[in-house]
Amino acid sequence: MSFEEDDRVVLNDEHSEFDGETGTVTQTMESMFGDVTYTVSFEDGQETGVPEDDLEAADDGDEDEDED
Repeated sequence: MSFEEDDRVVLNDEHSEFDGETGTVTQTMESMFGDVTYTVSFEDGQETGVPEDDLEAADDGDEDEDED
């Protein structure tokens, strides 16, 4: 499954400080070999160069944002 900018995703990378967190795809990049990687923005920062295999679509009800 590929992702588009502004898609809500969950990062699954045990080596990342954002593992298990929900974020928003802010950029997609395609290498010259056809591999796509993503930049994902989280509440406390961002992760770049994320492969598609480390992402899953977030549930619509999985909003962690405060509505203050």
